[in-house]
Amino acid sequence: MKVKLKARSFRDLAVWQRAMQLTVVIYRLTRDFPREEQFGLSSQVRRSVVSIPSNIAEGQGRLSAGEFKQFLGIARDSNFEVQTHLEIARSLNFRNSGLIDEAEKMSHEVGKMLYGLLESI
Repeated sequence: MKVKLKARSFRDLAVWQRAMQLTVVIYRLTRDFPREEQFGLSSQVRRSVVSIPSNIAEGQGRLSAGEFKQFLGIARDSNFEVQTHLEIARSLNFRNSGLIDEAEKMSHEVGKMLYGLLESI
């Protein structure tokens, strides 16, 4: 079964675009995390957030709907990780709670978009 999407490229997918925006927000946020978190929570949340648009892109390039759904599922899992990392940062009173709020809102939006795309395939 071939995936029939209006998007010719992963760059055309609104969910990929929003996930890229979320990635930028997370990188801005983690710049202000405590220095001792450089290889801890900061690194973890960055890896998780980069995984979201990366898996959307890789999945969109696959040849079957099943493969695309598998990669979207991985992107969704990574998004849940991001949400967990943000909760940890909030609990530890890391800086810039406004940026944490913005990132959480964007992450929930990306989650809804991923769910919608998964349901449409």
